[in-house]
Order: sequence, then structure tokens, then C-alpha cells
Amino acid sequence: MAKEGVEDWKRRQQDIEANNRKVEFYDRNSCSFRETKWKNLCVGDLVKVHTDEYFPADLLLISSSYEDGICYVETSNLDGESNLKLKHALEMTSSLHDEKSLKDFRAVIRCEDPNEHLFSFIGTMYYDFQQYPLSPKQILLRGSKLKNTHYIYGAVIFTGHETKVMQNAIDPPSKRTKIERRMDKIIYVLFSTLILVSFIGSLFFGIETKKDFSGGNYRRWYLRPDSTTVFFDPRRASVAAFLHFLTGLMLYGYLIPISLYVSIEICKVLQSIFINQDQDMYDKETDRPAHARTSNLNEELGQVHIILSDKTGTLTCNSMEFVKCSIAGTAYGRGMTEVEISLARKRGERLTELMPIDTGESKKYVKGFNFRDERIMNGQWVNEPHSDFIQKFFRVLATCHTVVPVGTDYEAESPDEAAFVIAAREVGFQFFERDQTSIKLHELDLRSGITVDRVYKLLHVLEFSSARRRMSVIVRNPENQLLLLVKGADSVIFQRLSEQGRVFEAQTKEHIEKYSEAGLRTLAIAYRELGEDEYTRWEQEFMVAKTSLSADQDDLVDKLADWIERDLILLGATAVEDKLQKGVPECIDKLARARIGIWVLTGDKRGTAINIGYACGLLRHEMKQIVIDLELPEIEALERHGDKEAIARASVDSVKGQIRKGKKQIDEAKKLVNGEAPEFGLIIDGKSLTFALDKDLVNCFMELAMRCATVICCRSSPKQKAIVTRLVKSKAGKTTLAIGDGANDVSMLQEADIGVGISGVEGMQAVMASDFAIAQFRFLERLLLVHGHWCYRRIAMMICYFFYKNITFGFTLFWFEAYASFSGQPAYNDWYMSCYNVFFTSLPVIALGVLDQDVSDRLCLENPLLYQEGVQDILFSWVRIVGWIFNGVLSSIIIFFLCINSITGQAFRQDGQVADYAVLGVTMYTCVVWIVNCQMALSINYFTLIQHLVIWGSIALWYIFLAVYGSIPPTLSTTAYKVFVEACAPSILYWLTTLLVVIATLLPLFTVRAFQKEDYRKGQILEILVTRLWILRSE
Repeated sequence: MAKEGVEDWKRRQQDIEANNRKVEFYDRNSCSFRETKWKNLCVGDLVKVHTDEYFPADLLLISSSYEDGICYVETSNLDGESNLKLKHALEMTSSLHDEKSLKDFRAVIRCEDPNEHLFSFIGTMYYDFQQYPLSPKQILLRGSKLKNTHYIYGAVIFTGHETKVMQNAIDPPSKRTKIERRMDKIIYVLFSTLILVSFIGSLFFGIETKKDFSGGNYRRWYLRPDSTTVFFDPRRASVAAFLHFLTGLMLYGYLIPISLYVSIEICKVLQSIFINQDQDMYDKETDRPAHARTSNLNEELGQVHIILSDKTGTLTCNSMEFVKCSIAGTAYGRGMTEVEISLARKRGERLTELMPIDTGESKKYVKGFNFRDERIMNGQWVNEPHSDFIQKFFRVLATCHTVVPVGTDYEAESPDEAAFVIAAREVGFQFFERDQTSIKLHELDLRSGITVDRVYKLLHVLEFSSARRRMSVIVRNPENQLLLLVKGADSVIFQRLSEQGRVFEAQTKEHIEKYSEAGLRTLAIAYRELGEDEYTRWEQEFMVAKTSLSADQDDLVDKLADWIERDLILLGATAVEDKLQKGVPECIDKLARARIGIWVLTGDKRGTAINIGYACGLLRHEMKQIVIDLELPEIEALERHGDKEAIARASVDSVKGQIRKGKKQIDEAKKLVNGEAPEFGLIIDGKSLTFALDKDLVNCFMELAMRCATVICCRSSPKQKAIVTRLVKSKAGKTTLAIGDGANDVSMLQEADIGVGISGVEGMQAVMASDFAIAQFRFLERLLLVHGHWCYRRIAMMICYFFYKNITFGFTLFWFEAYASFSGQPAYNDWYMSCYNVFFTSLPVIALGVLDQDVSDRLCLENPLLYQEGVQDILFSWVRIVGWIFNGVLSSIIIFFLCINSITGQAFRQDGQVADYAVLGVTMYTCVVWIVNCQMALSINYFTLIQHLVIWGSIALWYIFLAVYGSIPPTLSTTAYKVFVEACAPSILYWLTTLLVVIATLLPLFTVRAFQKEDYRKGQILEILVTRLWILRSE
């Protein structure tokens, strides 16, 4: 509770700090700006925000320090993307640059209700008797920051909880580990045991008390039942029994390990610190260590059954480089990618180009450009047969984008766009300036052979979306031609080609297929010239759709964009490389050897995903593939007719048939090899996945997927990623881990049992939504196989041991009460019982939970199969838990009965006095402290100086406490007064009894552990022999 309270207090302090930030707002009375707090802003206020300041509310951009009203915004707090976004004011307000001009500014804004959609905005501004459509390009969201702009003026649209960032603020999902959920069940069992033991004690107490008065005679007259309180009144035995039941609940409360939760929290926090400080998970290049953002899931890292991973930026670097292209049916670009080289070697093929792309003899390296081809570079493209197509191709790359030039660099919304602009620049089409209405290029003139400046008037930008899968711009070139320039997914572009624009379609498709096999990301490039009348008519309808406030505004805009983006002429295709991260194949190999299933959920096309799968070791050539897709002639025929219901029925039937075929394929393979089926890899595309996740097919699909070693879902949307993660978690019933690096992976990370975010190129959104953060995918190997394995063992053994020591202690109280006629008299002094879990047994438990290791980190990585200990939950199974509980009950029996029979009924002191109640309590308590700490010593696998100090120090502390507490006057120390110094310490019987009880109690466990060690050594010898025979056979 204290930890939660501190976290809530910190969050409140952050809220107060944010609400009290200062901003300048326009005071119409004084016609000047003055400071106010964010929380005082109202809708309609005009504010002035300076560079590097956060926007205090959702604002409509009125104007900026730039004459054309543009500004640059960083939205990393919203979508995780660190790239700057270009925003621009409406042309009619962009001239309002001073405070006096704002005095007469009056406008009415009609817009949508507050909602959580960050990337959409529907509204209209009425100004000077005209209406102007508003788009997300004019909206500045709270939480984003002004960059590279001196100041902006904005009108407040939404404030406080109505802002889009607050509409997106949801409580993080509550995640609990399997061990915690099972521990709750054990607590229920122990609580039931507490009630049962208290009931048994009260029942026998009631029977014995009632017998004390029978027929006018007192059976135990020495207890004075004729003169007693209600607690021992034989005339009201049932009332006395009920009150004894309440006494029993308090007396045996030690069976419920309340302090266990505190100890676990301490251990988990310290484990998290070890994870954060692990130098082997520190990335020097980015200066980022691993970071456990929560300490609640440490042990769950050791029980992962399936990993669901993104591809781009997770398995790959998300650092795009332009490496190849196809223009007018001719392939350009030398060298081979890592994926091509890897595939060729695995297939035993001869390498056609021995030199990898990276190692070309080239001039200084240019980030984002790794292209080598003497036919294109240094202006040689002018000598190519289709130089006009090459010119148009690179003009599209240089103009069809939303990139912002910042000095000599470019700020782009995606690495792909930056790579395209850089490629165009390196070839001779340098984009160097843009404003709201134009794009300027330095180009090589074909006729004169010199570089000239060309200005393209920017008329409209039809932005990219996951549904459209393409982007277009409409520009007017210096020759006064209207041009539509398009880039997008090849499947989308090819559908929109005119008959005359398909001249190079076959060759381009062939090249795209080859690029995909090489693991490259491809886009098709096309254009068309627009007629003046056609454009004028389309623009009128488009502006009406843009100003519409209806619910289907987006659909209207998309339909009009689709209408203009037709009859295209194909220019070619681009191929950019997203390289594998360092150590990914080795990491995946280790995880596979640990028998952890790996699923890849990616938006890439099937060919690219499959070849990346081969390159990183997810797919192997001996692995049989099961492919589910809907690229079938009959489905394509139905799509051409446009009958959606028929398409859906045919798609469902096709997917169902392919799933059945896959399951049959696995069953047949299993029969052929006598029960040991070869490994299978399942590949399914996004369209098929949509139908496979239907309620009628999902169980069959999940059954097939769970029988495959690797699953790759291509063309997956963020929503599909989340759905698949939820299904794997619910259907498999195993621990799932999701890993990703982008904002589109957030839902997947939150759905999984464990979310791991990679702090990569796409920003920090995935990290902020994750439970653990790492800099590279390869660190996942150590996070799971080392820290996960250790944390699972530590927490599981710690909990079992905690139950053991509390049951041992609690049941000695029960046996003593039975011995004392269930009188409710505790066996120990009150302070002994209070200090048991605080001083004498707490530190060894914490040391076990933080420091214990069964094997070193090196052996964990060399023997990944050790990880299965956690996956199969060997150390925290019900058999193991019951075994520890039984051991606790058995220990309590041995302690009590040996102590009773050893020291009672004979002289205990040198003067002949026998042991009394106080001596018996001290002797039993001493045995309990020795036994539970020695039990700890036997359970520990890895001793350190700290563990020696806490184990033997806890025992020594008991003796020190006994001597000090016993020296306090008897009014405070009661039964402990001088009992150790005068009675126990001088008696040889006390020390011999302690030794006898400790040996007798630990002997059963010691014997079991000895046989376990012997079996373990035999297993090691057998494993070594099998490994050596396998090596000899392979040689």
C-alpha cells in the first residue's frame, strides 16, 4: 500500500505541475498577451506558444513566425514518433502576425465532439462570411511540442479532459503472474486450515470444559471451575467454546503469511535493480540500458511459452536504406543483401554477385542511401534508353512526400520517406525547400546539362493511410501541366493502371518479387497527367467533402481520392533494405532451443516476411511450410465482380479448407515418423487472418497454429495483432510475451502477459506501454534465459519456504495447545511470536529471493533447455507445494514431541529443578529458529557472504534477543525473565535437545536432497555422453 501510495502521490504531483504551467493568452482589453496557468484556459482563448514549449490544450493553428503559417511539431509523447510533423495554418489567417491584428479577429468553429482519435479531425471555420474546411494539419494537440518555429498563435478548441491526449488516457491493464494467482489459492487453503484448526481446538475445549462440571461434582477442581470467567465456565461451555474459537483465530494467525507479500515486494524491487544494472544488456551505441518498468512480472519472465514479435524495428533495424530500384522494366542496383547471401548459401547456390551491398567501393557513406550502379549515378542516367522515365521516377520521389528540410538533413514521418528523398538528391533531384503551396527542387536539365531550380505548385496532398496503402500529390509543374504523382503498395497501384500504363508491368512485377525474396521493402511508383476540366470538377467535389461534418466524411474523401487515382502510368518500383539487428539469428536460435514458440506479426508482404524468417532462423529449410492465403483465381474472379457477400462466403470456405488441410498434413507426417512429427511453419496473410479469427473458425485455426513451431502473420493490422495476442493467451493458457518498437505495437504489448518495448527509431511509445524495455532484440535472450530463469526459481522457492516456516511455527502452537487440553495457552512468549517473521526468519528469505542461483548466467545461456523448468512450472506445482506443506507439518511434529519427551519429567537444572513452561517454550522456539534457518541453508544453491551473514546472523540474533529481553524486569519480559541466562544456557540438556531435534528434523530433507543430487549428477553424465555421441555422428 505504501508503494502504491507513493506512486499515486508522484502522479498527483505531475498533474499539479502540468496544470500550473504558464502560457501567454491574449487579453482583448489590453490588446496584449499576458501569462496565465494552463488550468485557467477556456475554449475560444487565443494563446501564444514559443519554441520548445508544449501546447497547453488542443489548438487551431492561426499563424506562426513563418510568413506562410507553417510550423513544426514533435509528437513523440502522443504517437512515439520522434520525426517532426509539418502543420500549416489556413491561408486566410496566416497573415495575422501581430497583436493588433488579432484584436479584430472573429471566427466561429464548428467541429466534432471530443474523441480519442489522434490523427483525424472534422471541422469548419466560418470567417469573413466564408467557410473553410479544417483538417488535422491545422490542429496542434496537447502533449506535443513546438520545434524549429519561433512562435505560433492558436485558438483553444478543447481543454482539460476533452483534449485528445486525455481522451486516450486509460488505466494501464492490471497484470498478475501465474505464481501470484496460485499463491492466492494457497492462501485460501491456509485460511481454511486456520478455521479448521481453530474449530477443532474450540470443539475439544468445549467438550473438556463441559466435563468439568457433572452431577454437582468438579472433575478438574484445581482449575476452580466454580469461580471462573465466561471463558472457562463449564455451565456455559458452548459460549466458552465460541470465544475459544476466536482465540484460536488469533493464536494460529501465523499460518497466514501476511509478511510474505512485503518480502516479495522487496525481492522484486531488488531483482528489478539487478536487471536495470546488467551490463550485458546495455547498448553502447544508443546509451540505453535495460529497464524493468514494473517489478510485478519478474518471475513471469521465466515462464514464457510463446513470443509474439513485430518485425520492422524489432527483428530489423528500421533504418531504411535505398538499395535497388526498377525503372521502365530495367533493374538498377548492384550487390546482394544479407538475406540473399544467407538464402543462397543455405540452398547451396552459387553467388551471382559476391560483393555484399555494404562493401562497395564508394565515396563517403550517406545515411539512407546504399545504392551502387554506374548506369544511374553521376548523371549517367541521361544516357539510358528510358531516361525520360528515370527523370519522372526520381521527380516523384523528390515531390511525393511530407518531408521537411532542416538544414542539410530531412525530417520525415517515416524512415522510408527520408530514404526516397535522399535517393532522389543523390541521383540529382535535390529537394531543398517547401512551403504550404510549393515544393522546390534542384534538378539536372536534360538539354543544357546544368542544374536548375524548378518550382512545383503543391495543390493537394492525399495522405497515406493503412486502408489506402498509398500516397498522392497533385502538383502543377513549371510547364503548367497538372500531374498526379503516386507511390504505394504494388497490389494497390497495379489495380489502378491504365491500359497504356502497363507497358512495364510484367518486368516490374518480376523485379518486385525478386526484391521481396531478398527481404527488401517495395513500393510501386506511378503518375498521370490531369486535364484542367477534370481537375476543376474533382476539386469542387473534394472541397465539399472536406468541409462536410457528417459521420461519413472520411469515406467521402477516400472515394474522391480513389476516383482521381486511376488510369495511372507505371514508372517502376523502389526497394529499401531494413537490415536485421545484430545478434537476432543467434538469439532466436537460443529461444527455439529453449522450446519457446515464436510468432511474427508484421505488416509486410508474405515474400518479405518469409525471407526475413529464413535469414533470422525462424524458418529453416528442413521445416515444412503451411501457407494460408486468398490469392486464388476463384477469389480474384469474385473480387472483379464486386459481390462482397459471395467473396466473404468463398473466403471463409477457402480458409476453412486450408486449415483442415494443414492439420491433416501434420497428422500424416506424425504417423510416418512414429509419433515425432517434423517441425512445421505456418504462414498466413492479413486477409485470410480476418476470416480465420471468425468465431466459427478461430478454434480450428488456433489448434493448427499451436501445433506449429513458427507462425508468421503477414499484412497484419495493429488491431489484428492485439486480437491474435489475446487469443493465444486465452486459448493456449500459457504465458505470452509480446515485443515491439512502434506505436502500432502498443495494443499487442498491453494484451500480452508481458510486454517488452524496444527503444528504437519509431520513438518511445512502445516503451511507455511496456513492462520491460530493452535496446535490441538480442537482449531478450538474456532477459528470459538468465533473469527470467533466476527470478522464477527465486520467487517460487521463496514462497514455498515461507509457507514451510510459518506452518512449522504455527503447528507447534497447535500441538502444544492439544497437550494443554486446548486451553488457548500459547507455547511462546508474546514477543517471541511477534519477532518470528520480523527478525529471526525474514532476512534469509529475502536473500534467497534476490541472490540464489542454481547455475551461472553462462550455463543458462549454454543450456537453454533449463528454461523449461519455469515453463512447466516444476518448482511451484501443486505436488511441490503440498510437499513443502507436509514437510512443515512433519517438522512441527518432530520439534514438539522430541522437545516434550526430552526435557520434561526429569531434572533440567543442576539444582534438580525440572523444566517449566517458560523453559519448554524457549527450547521449542530455539529449535524452530535453528531448523527453519538450516532448512534455508540446505535449499540454497549458491552461497554468498551475505547469505551466510543473514542465516547464521538470524540464529545468533535470537540468542542475543533472548539474553537482552530476559534482562528486562519481569513486569515487561514476563516469562522470558532470566530464562536463558539462569535456566537454559547452563543446562547441558537444553543444548543436547536442540542438537538432537535439529538433526532429527533435517534428516528427511537431507536424505531427499542427497538422492536428488545423485540423480542430477547421473543425468549430467548421461547428457554429456549423448552430446558427445551426437557430435561424433555429425562429424
